[in-house]
Formats: sequence, C-alpha cells, structure tokens
Amino acid sequence: MQKVGFFKSIHVKIVLIYILLILIAMQIIGLYFARELEDTLKDSFTNSIGERVDLVEFSVREEIIKKRGEEDPTIEQSLRTVLYSIGSDDINQIRVIDKNFRILATSETTNQSIVGQRSTDSLVRQSIASETPFDNIKLDLQRRDRIWVLASPIIYQGEVLGTIYLESNIETVYRQMNQINRILAGGTATALVITLILGILISQTITRPISDMRRQAQAMAKGNFSRKVRVYGNDEIGQLAIAFNHLTNRLQEAQSTTEGERRKLASVLSNMTEGVIATDRKGRIILINDPALRLLRVPRDMVLHRPISSVLGIETQYTFEDLIHMKESINLDFSSPERPYILLANFSVIQKETGFVNGLITVLHDNTEQEKIDMERREFVANVSHELRTPLTTMRSYLEALVDGAWQDQELAPAFLNVTQTETERMIRLVNDLLQLSKLDSSDYDLNKEFVDFNKFFNRIIDRFEMSKSQQVQFQRLLPESQFFVEIDTDKLTQVIDNIISNALKYSPDGGNIRFGIIVQDGFIKAMISDDGMGIPKDNVERIFDRFYRVDRARARSMGGSGLGLAIAREMIEAHGGAIWAESEEGHGTTIFFTLPFELDEAGEWD
Repeated sequence: MQKVGFFKSIHVKIVLIYILLILIAMQIIGLYFARELEDTLKDSFTNSIGERVDLVEFSVREEIIKKRGEEDPTIEQSLRTVLYSIGSDDINQIRVIDKNFRILATSETTNQSIVGQRSTDSLVRQSIASETPFDNIKLDLQRRDRIWVLASPIIYQGEVLGTIYLESNIETVYRQMNQINRILAGGTATALVITLILGILISQTITRPISDMRRQAQAMAKGNFSRKVRVYGNDEIGQLAIAFNHLTNRLQEAQSTTEGERRKLASVLSNMTEGVIATDRKGRIILINDPALRLLRVPRDMVLHRPISSVLGIETQYTFEDLIHMKESINLDFSSPERPYILLANFSVIQKETGFVNGLITVLHDNTEQEKIDMERREFVANVSHELRTPLTTMRSYLEALVDGAWQDQELAPAFLNVTQTETERMIRLVNDLLQLSKLDSSDYDLNKEFVDFNKFFNRIIDRFEMSKSQQVQFQRLLPESQFFVEIDTDKLTQVIDNIISNALKYSPDGGNIRFGIIVQDGFIKAMISDDGMGIPKDNVERIFDRFYRVDRARARSMGGSGLGLAIAREMIEAHGGAIWAESEEGHGTTIFFTLPFELDEAGEWD
C-alpha cells in the first residue's frame, strides 16, 4: 500500500486550512483593531492636549492685551506664571512666541536663557504666517521617545498676536498600543491553539471515513471485497460510505460473475479441439489457447503481441485489413517434404455496437486429413475412370471391328470375342472390388466369426495354391506345430491370404521361393508371406495398401491387377483387430506381415 506524505494528507490539509483561515481572520481583525485603536488613542491624546492649549491660549491672550501699570509684573513674569500653572507629566514644555518670532516665555525652568531669543522652528513660522495650527510627531534624540509638537496661533480680533509652541510626550500612547498588541498576540496564539485542537477533532470526523474508504479502495484494488467501510453518521459522508459499501457489494458480485464467465471461457477455450486466437484492433495477438499453440507448434511467449498475419505465415499475401474483410476460409500450408500439414483458418471480426472494429477472432483446425481425404477421393475418381475407360475402349474397338465384318472371319472373330469377354470379366472384378470397399468403408457388413486353428487354416490355403501353381516356384513353410485359435471370418481372411499369395506368385521369378511363417508376439499371431520378386522401392512401400496404387502400373495391368486387392486386405485385417504392413528391398523381394488376436487352446499347454 502506498503511503501518503505528511503534507499531502487530507487530515493535515484540513487542519492547516482551518488554522490559516483563523489566522488570516485574526490578522485582519487585529490590524483593523490596532489601527482604529491607535487613531482613537492619538485623537484622545491630542484632544486632551488641545483643550489645555485652548485654556493656555486664553490666559496668554489676556496677559498680552492687558494694560499694565508700573506696579504690575512684566508680561514675561505673568506669562511664566501662567505656563507654570498648567505644567503636567505629558507636557514636556510650552513656549509663548510673539508675532515677531521672539520667545516671550517658556515652561522649562532650566532653559530660561532662550527667553527673548528668536524662534527658528518651522512650525512656529508656518502657524503665524498661515494663522492656523500646525502639529507634527518627531523623535526626541535624547530621550529616544516620540513627542507631539503643536504650534497654535494666538488671535485677537482677527489679528495674530503670536503662537503657542508645545511639546508633549506621545510615547505613552505607543506604549499602550504595544501593550494592547501583546495582549492581542497572546489572545491570537491562544485562539490558534484552541483552533488547532478543534481543527484536529473536526478534521478527524471528516477524514476518518475518507481514510477508511481509501483503505477499502486499496483492498478492492487487490481483489479483497470482504471489508466494509464504517458508517459514522447520516450526513453526506455517511451516505457516501453507505454508497461505497453498496458499490463494494456490486463489484464483488460483478467480479464473481466475471470470474465465473472467465473460467467458463477458459475451460471452453482449453477443451476445444480447434485453436482460437484473438487480436487487438491493431492485429496483435492478445489471447491464444493451447490447441492453437499445438496446431501452430510454437510456444506462447513467441506469439503474444505479434501480428497475426506474421504468426500464420501469410504476411506476404494478406494484411490485417484484408483479414478483417475476409469472408472465406484460408488454407495454411505448413507441409514438409516428410509429411503434409494443412490448417484451415476462419476469421470473425469483433465489433462494437457503433461498428468500430475492436479486434479479430481466428479459429484454426487441422485440415490435413480432410485434404488428404479430398485428394484421395479425387484420385479415386480419376483411377476408377481410368480403370473403366481402358477395358471399355478395348471392348468398343473390338466390337466395332466385329460390326464392320470381322465376325465373319473364322480366325479373328473368336479372338475378338475372347478379348471382349476378358475385359468384361475384368470390369466385373473391378466393380465387385469397389462394391466390397464401399461396404467396408460404410461398415455395412457382418463378420461371420468362428474359432479356428489358424495353423491348419493357413496350411489349407497354402496347399491349394501349391497344387494349382503353374510356374516353377518353391513354397517354404516355417510354421510351428502348435495350435493358434483365432476368431475370424474364414471367407474374408481366405480372400486376404489369397490376394497376398497371388501377388507373390505374380511377381516371383521362376525358380524363386515363397516363404510362409507364423510367430506369437504380444498376444497376437504374426503371419508372414515373403517372395523373391522384384521388390518395391523404399518410398513406395507404405503406399501399396492405398487404393488403385501400383508400383509398376503397366506390368500390374497386364497381369490383371486393379490396385484394390491390398486395400481390401488392409480393411479386412483391421476389421478383425489386427494390422497389415509390408517390408521390401528393391530387387530382393517383398514380405507382407499381418497380425490377428488369438486364444489359447483348452488345455493351455503352450505360451
């Protein structure tokens, strides 16, 4: 589970936002309060000083306009007395200056030497010149205090008599402001601490269910749908938690359904005999089942995310766009010189409801046997046509000759009729062989089986051929004296052995040998018929049991063969539960083997 950074946590963000909002509010309130309080205190201080200045101005004006006798004190003395009478802690000094900028009196007892001197203060000159009061705040360099300086003109009947210059200690106002600011800062700090505590408590009520939902979402991402989010209330967050739990249940149901469908699909794909390949919209393989891998004979990691046309080996003939619009099946030829191997590919497009192509489904199945059957069927039809055309052509030629008058020739007519009869019998044999093969293919026949001693049965057939053979061929019997009981259809097995011995006699030269043998092997008897004939080329040995197949067609036809005898023999032997095959070396003869299941005799005295 990924950890959330401290400052990225919503819990910390809510607390910080809450504190910042309170801090900003307190700062705005503090600044406004400090400014208004400062203005109020300064106004109160200046108004208080101004009221006393007005009293001083009245007394000074009366002293200035007063007519003095000889016994009366001088104006300087009178003004000094007035100034001394209003002295206070917040007033540093007061000076009375006439309209000629001469200092008439001062409240500073230690600085009486300035009386009678001219004042150079700019505020004094401005107040006398403009007949209006002027004030200013400046720093006392000696005391390091701020002082408020006021120059208020003395006016009598519209005439400026002078001005009153006052310096008062306004630093007390700023000290009060500093004290009030410290109190405000302390209150702000206390409020922030309380706000922090309340913010943590409030944020927990919001973030706790959100954290639970985050943990639940992470558990859901890992496939765990068993957890539930705790509902802390019925507010919006509580309703969100309820909806989240409902979503969890729905997702669990959907996942169960999807997993079930996935397992069904996986089971279907894995148990299909056909191969299935799915691609994305760009033609890259995203899914392939095991039968497809077996059919293509490639490992899974070699085909995933590769273009399907490249995997199927058709990139030079078809593009992915061609496959999307492909309506017919495609034969994929993977044949080798040793064996044929052909796959049949069918294509189906995956489309959304809007018609957007989302991919391609390809179904593969092994079409080798079907192609082989189709080829054999075509060869069969061609061979039957050829086999029938030859005798029919011969018969037509001879019959036409007879019609043209050869029937009157005492020497030619019997020969022509004999050839016609021979070709007719040949066609009858061919048709009978074809009918027999057709019955064997359709299983439309019954085997009339009975238990016989195969050794006696085999010897009886050999005796018949040995008595009727015309050429100088020697029969060699390598047969044991033991009894081998087999359950066979004697008529059909007689036909099989007759055909094999007939072929051996046809292809054996005069003075050659035909050998017969029987051995026991793995619950089967293995019979052998071998000749000293011309043999069969190695590449043709396995094909001599195919229908109409002849190694030497011209010679076989001249001997009356149709190429169906060994094919019928294979069908009959396999119908009895055995197998038949040939071993041959060109120029050194051929050996035909066949096997049959056998039973012990009643005494059970042999193995």
